Amino acid sequence: MIQLPDAFEQEHNETVRFFAAKLYEAGKLSLSQAADMCAMKKWDFAEALINYGVHYLDPSVSADNT
Repeated sequence: MIQLPDAFEQEHNETVRFFAAKLYEAGKLSLSQAADMCAMKKWDFAEALINYGVHYLDPSVSADNT
């Protein structure tokens, strides 16, 4: 279990989405696995990826490069 400072714990859902997005971007999680981690539907999570600069069709392409 990851121990987070209280400031992060107050934003728990946002923190989990950030970690899931970055794990997806790194190829460590599939889109479905990352969405499950966030308790989100797959396509809702795919849309949320833009908030983290991650492209859901090809995680190696950042939003800055599109």
